[in-house]
Amino acid sequence: MKNIKHVFIVIAMFLLSFPMNAQIRLSALFSDNMVLQQKTTVPIWGWAIKNEELSVTTSWDSQTYKVKADISGKWKLSVATPSAGGPYAIELTKGTDKKVLNNVLIGEVWLCSGQSNMEMPMKGFGGQPVLGGNEAIVKSTNSNIRFITVPRATVLEPQENFEGKWEVSAPQTTANFSATAWYFGSLLQSVLQVPVGLIQVAYGGSNVEAWMNQEMLREFKEMKIPTKKEDLASNPNRVPTTLYNGMLSPVIGYGIKGCIWYQGESNYERPFQYKELFKKMVGSWRKLWNQGEFPFYFAQIAPFDYSRFHHKDNKKEYNSAFLREAQLKAAKEIPNSGMAVLMDVGEEISIHPMDKEKGGNRLAYLALAKTYGIQGFEFESPKYKGIEIVGSTVTISFDDIPNGITTYWKECTGFELAGEDKVFHPAQATVRTKSVVLSSVKVAKPVAVRYLFKDFAVPTLFSGGGLPVSSFRTDDW
Repeated sequence: MKNIKHVFIVIAMFLLSFPMNAQIRLSALFSDNMVLQQKTTVPIWGWAIKNEELSVTTSWDSQTYKVKADISGKWKLSVATPSAGGPYAIELTKGTDKKVLNNVLIGEVWLCSGQSNMEMPMKGFGGQPVLGGNEAIVKSTNSNIRFITVPRATVLEPQENFEGKWEVSAPQTTANFSATAWYFGSLLQSVLQVPVGLIQVAYGGSNVEAWMNQEMLREFKEMKIPTKKEDLASNPNRVPTTLYNGMLSPVIGYGIKGCIWYQGESNYERPFQYKELFKKMVGSWRKLWNQGEFPFYFAQIAPFDYSRFHHKDNKKEYNSAFLREAQLKAAKEIPNSGMAVLMDVGEEISIHPMDKEKGGNRLAYLALAKTYGIQGFEFESPKYKGIEIVGSTVTISFDDIPNGITTYWKECTGFELAGEDKVFHPAQATVRTKSVVLSSVKVAKPVAVRYLFKDFAVPTLFSGGGLPVSSFRTDDW
């Protein structure tokens, strides 16, 4: 009886495996409604029986490509893409088996990664709305905006695939997609008038090191690489390598134009480590994609009262202004990058700012100006340039202010001065077209300036184009 049962199991397994072997299997990235990066060569990959040959035909040029699966059954080929357009079809054949990908567009593709403020959907989190999100959802139908979401996954080994498919922007799909990414893509699509594809790879509460693999973290000796499931028992989204393995690995190599990133909140307790980690991550991702120094634009974390996480222990470095400073420095050191300043969207009691449109739009400003060469508008916040001290008066100058700075006729607050005693006092500020003059009756001989260098602060200084000045300091105390 046992032998007969064993035979039936073997036959059943054979019959179940046969259709799978006969089918053309593709990465989830390659489905109906997908967007491919225009005017380049992009990879397509999947799995088959080892050494099996496949043909891939692209409808935009009727070109047929041949590829053979390797000994592990994986195959990969590159196809040439035209200028933006579509819809097109891609036909894959293997013997008598055929698979067709329909409604394929050619346009601009962006990777959208980070933690909860990138993951936060247009409909908001429970009890945490997106400002204007419902109206944006209602108006979101646009066949030229497509997106795909990689589901949350924390694992020990790099994954090759995930469950998901490309969606066309419409209320029923947009509601569950990243608000920051959608606003970014929507503005790009409106201005460029080409299809836009967005790949969401984000996990709330994640550390930057979770998005890096072991090789990237080799020089950071303090990072403990997980080796067994027990290592993932607590906060796996904060364990080094886990999100790289589970979420980023399956999309590495997909043809993209660039990346937008919104993360940093979960590294605020270790600000002095963040810049080097972040720089290493960006450089390493670029090497893995093998597309050169593709554009990498990121959001500076918004002000928030992080002290609520430290009722008993509130160390100096827990001030999130130090993390914003690390991001500011990283933006200067990472080639082909830019930072969207979000000082004016912060909320004291919520780490998830409601106003996602400003963040998405400002990331789009950077891309439109620096990647696509569109001119005539402001796309970067004013940056601290220099300090001049004459007696008891300090003058702070700025870069990136083509049309000056303004407080919108309100009092300029948030500046502080300190003398050699390193004690900071509020400063009186006079705003000029391209500089701010500071003084304080309590600081006769100022030596240092800080602006909004606190966990939570409300900005008063903006560019003529409405972009806020980042928090900054002139000291290194």
